[in-house]
Amino acid sequence: MGASKVLIMGGAGYIGSHVVRELLAHDIDCVVADNLVYGHREALPEDVPFFRADLLDPSSLAALFGHYDFDAVMHFAAFTYVGESVQDPRKYYRNNVVGTLNLLDAMVEHHVRKIVFSSTCAIYGNPCRLPLDETHPQAPINPYGWSKLMIEQALADYGRAYGLRYLALRYFNAAGAASDGSIGESHNPETHLIPLVMQAIRGERPCIRIFGTDYDTPDGTCLRDYIHVEDLASAHRLGLGRLDEFCGFLNLGTGRPLSVRELIAAAERVSGRSCPVEIGERRAGDPAALYAATGRAREELGWTPRRSLDDIVSTAWQWECSRRF
Repeated sequence: MGASKVLIMGGAGYIGSHVVRELLAHDIDCVVADNLVYGHREALPEDVPFFRADLLDPSSLAALFGHYDFDAVMHFAAFTYVGESVQDPRKYYRNNVVGTLNLLDAMVEHHVRKIVFSSTCAIYGNPCRLPLDETHPQAPINPYGWSKLMIEQALADYGRAYGLRYLALRYFNAAGAASDGSIGESHNPETHLIPLVMQAIRGERPCIRIFGTDYDTPDGTCLRDYIHVEDLASAHRLGLGRLDEFCGFLNLGTGRPLSVRELIAAAERVSGRSCPVEIGERRAGDPAALYAATGRAREELGWTPRRSLDDIVSTAWQWECSRRF
């Protein structure tokens, strides 16, 4: 595998907590560090070592790296709200850029040379061709996307200068929950479509708003690439095992775009209930379609997403009906 103790930075968050479970299921020893601003301690197994640390506090990172002997790092500790990044870019550049540089510096100082980085398809900006492959021009349209692209550049530079072995995984739309329904999405505020649909079906919000029904798509609503969070987790594990042979940037998606109406219909089918819908105007900056070319991840990692739309929706529904946090 190549790594005997892995630091999961931001491991109490949505994707990080699923990755922790994936690693433990494959007997990979890990330590979770999180500042719990958005993460949830309840999302982690009780016996997983947990360390309270903040990217913007170098002393806490020094204590963390001084206490444990890490072989590799997985980094999920980013702010991810696109709209907020436009309204408060300072928050995003400080945490996502300055904070990650602090983490990379701690790695270099403690001779930790492997990192898997949580990146995003937001680095591409508006698509000039589809599906989006890793060679597509990178032109972010918001500070969140820019913050991730800046770190991708830093990873390449640290690789050349300090021998860092890195893998940046560019997610499309992470979705779903653990197969046993025990952990899932828990954001405040919640902005992701699938949990919003589930909450509307459950009567926890008045309706789901569809932003635009006149796009040049089969049913007039936007198309996006939804990837089950457990499939994302398996890609991280496989990527960790490839760091000795491969450095670079990979898309993680299914390559199969789904529309807003398709997702709502699937949620209604799984739940057996109707979803109240309100039609709104298009949102500025929303492309009609975004979906991944996935061949490179398949080639480099031997990874293929296994979970279907119904798997995504059914696990999300199970989580929403029994969520603990």
